[in-house]
Amino acid sequence: MRPAPTRCPICQSELTVARLHCSSCDTTLEGNFVSGQFSNLTPEQMEFVFTFVRCEGKINRMEQEVGLSYPTIRNRLHEVIRALGYEPGKDESPEIDAEKRSSTIADLEAGKITAEQAMRILRGEEE
Repeated sequence: MRPAPTRCPICQSELTVARLHCSSCDTTLEGNFVSGQFSNLTPEQMEFVFTFVRCEGKINRMEQEVGLSYPTIRNRLHEVIRALGYEPGKDESPEIDAEKRSSTIADLEAGKITAEQAMRILRGEEE
């Protein structure tokens, strides 16, 4: 069985699933169904995702398995993330320098700030 196309071959608009059929009991459902976010991925991107999962998300294992460099694998991962509707790195915490981290921990230990304030500072939410 081949995967269902996700784009119209004529105008390239997104296709919707209009009919589902069970070959076991011969039940058919008709309507408009969404395909899910993974339907936005190209076959190459889906293969990348399968390999990534098989390698447990470890890029160094991906390098060995697919014979590509770390930057190339990271770029392909970012392409997949964008195709799924997200922006890579958006949810990452900003880098806090070692001096700020040390002073924040010292302030926490001295009772100058609460644990909640320290967490916000370390996440970059407040100065």
